[in-house]
Formats: sequence, structure tokens, C-alpha cells
Amino acid sequence: MPVLRNGLLFTLLIVSLCCEVACTPGAASSQAENQSHLSGRLTLTGSSTVAPLMSEIGKAFEARHPDVRVDVQTGGSSRGIADARTGLADIGMVSRSLNSAEQDLHAFPIARDGICIIVHRDNPVRELTDEQIVSIYTGTIDNWIEVGGNDGEITVVNKAQGRSTLELFLDYFGLKSTHLVADVVIGDNEQGIKTVAGNPQAIGYVSIGTAEYDAQHDVTIALLPVGGIPPSTATVAEGRFPLSRPLNLVTRDEPTGLAAAFIDFARSEDVHELIRKQYFVPLAE
Repeated sequence: MPVLRNGLLFTLLIVSLCCEVACTPGAASSQAENQSHLSGRLTLTGSSTVAPLMSEIGKAFEARHPDVRVDVQTGGSSRGIADARTGLADIGMVSRSLNSAEQDLHAFPIARDGICIIVHRDNPVRELTDEQIVSIYTGTIDNWIEVGGNDGEITVVNKAQGRSTLELFLDYFGLKSTHLVADVVIGDNEQGIKTVAGNPQAIGYVSIGTAEYDAQHDVTIALLPVGGIPPSTATVAEGRFPLSRPLNLVTRDEPTGLAAAFIDFARSEDVHELIRKQYFVPLAE
């Protein structure tokens, strides 16, 4: 009997202690915090248009979750698609809509952007018709004097294969890659802007967000309208700019855990100011 009584008392003591811990103020919130604690590493690859934005969003996410690291690598939207499919990246970055052959992936829009024509700031040309742009990029027009500029041979700057900016440019103007006559082939947007800013005879096309940001930070470029519509984040937000696109995050499978939490954060109102600072348009606008 003494052994039985001691065993019963010990059991009651354990139950009491467990109840006390569970009923302590803050215990429930601590459990919730533990459940929401995130750790690990996320790798994002793809669009050079999306990458600077995701780097900033990644820093904000890391600040909220100190045990998380977000690695952002560029290489074009095609790389984002390929790396997400093969699992080389947790999340792909794609600066366009997914096409019919990419419907196996899950896409999550995070913002909108446009594509505009840029020339050097010293170039007096401030508007070109769609037909003139096509003629310049196909080599039919090769001197600025033919479109109201100064006498000088036009340097045509084109995007490399695999860049969604190229695909959208070709689609809008009804061209094929084989039609284009390019003097310089560039990769990301900043490379295109540096090329045009360093050559008064050059013409190129890049992300509106990137170009608008650089032009307002004293980079020597000018943005030209497309289809007569001024190129700006405002006209993209209004839905008036004809050459616009969604910026997407893509995954191979339905995201869970860390990837799901990051995508939710990247699509939340918490990052709208970061999106505006990168001269893109938040989804809600």
C-alpha cells in the first residue's frame, strides 16, 4: 500500500506541473511562436528584372526571420523556369506570364512592370512610331537623321536569348529574332542602360522600372513612349501602357513551409513600399 500511495502521489504531481505550465500566461503564445519559427535557406534564380526587388524583399524577410537566408541569383527568366523545374532553385523568377508549355509550374504574381525604348539623353529624338522602331531593329533605318535626329549611324542594342524582355519586345512588334539586326547584345537591364548611357547613338529596350529609377538618379538616358503612351510606372498602373507584364515567382510543386511563407510575404501589403521604391507597380494598384 505505501508503494501504491507514493506512485499515485507522484502521478498527481506530474499532472499538476503540466497543468501549471499550460496555464501560465504566455505559454500558448510561446508555442505559437515555436510553430511559426522559420529557419533554412531559400534559393531564387531567374529574371534580372525581378532580382533586385527580390533581394530587397529577401532582406526584409531575413530581418523578420533571423535564421533564414535568401540567396538571389540572376540569369534570365528562362533560367528561372528551368531551375524551378529541376529543383536547382526553390523559387524561379520570371518577368512575364507563363506560356502554354509552362503550365506545369505554379505562378505567383508579385507586381507589374513595362518595357520601354531608351536612347541617350543627348539624342534629340523623343518619340518613335512602332513602324520606325521595327525599321530600326530590322536595319531598314540605320541613321538617326531618318527619324528626326542628328546625322549619325544608329547603334542597335538587343537583349540576349532567354530574356523575357526580348520575347515580349518581339511579340509586341510582331518580329522574330532572325529579323533583328543588332550591333550589341546585352544581358540584364542595367547592362543595357549602361550601354545606351555610354553611347549617344545607341537605342535599346529595358524594364520601365529599372529605366525610370536610373533616369531619375541622373543616368544619361531618356525613355520613349510606346504606341504614343508615356513610359512610366503610373501608366503601367493605370493599365494604359501597351507593353506591360506581370512579375512572377514560380515553383515546381505547390509551395509549403519556408517557400510558402516567403511567397506569401512577397505578395503581401508589407512589401508594397519596397515594390514602389524599385519603380514597379504593386498588385493592388
